[in-house]
Amino acid sequence: MTVPTHARVLTVPLPDHPIGRPSVVCVIREFDRSDHAAVAAIWRATGQGVLDEDELRTTLAHGPGLLLVAEQPAGVVGVVLGTFDGRRGWIHRLAVDPAHRRSGLATALVAEVERRLADRGAPRINLLVLPDNAAGLAFWQRRGYLPYPDVLCSKAL
Repeated sequence: MTVPTHARVLTVPLPDHPIGRPSVVCVIREFDRSDHAAVAAIWRATGQGVLDEDELRTTLAHGPGLLLVAEQPAGVVGVVLGTFDGRRGWIHRLAVDPAHRRSGLATALVAEVERRLADRGAPRINLLVLPDNAAGLAFWQRRGYLPYPDVLCSKAL
């Protein structure tokens, strides 16, 4: 595993390890096109739709450096997608491979995308949580994200 110069290196516990909770090095880094298959597999494993390469290319062109992956020696184990519209930061997708949950990876990914959005001048970060995702809502609330009474409206083009 090569560590890029802009990456964050973390030590995280290995979940469900038979000898206790030894640690492993994890690198939080920018997405590379060669990560697409691994990221798509994580999105599928967590029940999220997969962004195709064209949609990812467009997203990356408008917000470079905001699609981040968590990589351990075994490969990519987590991903977060942030965007900045010039006014607000957004977190669109956060996913950690189910075998690596509860190890601090999601929190580390969120902290890094928050830092990058703040560096771009975002005074606030918004995100959407599906109504039936109580665990997801609790995760975000523990990190200071509070529900607003806004109603999401959408129109397909």
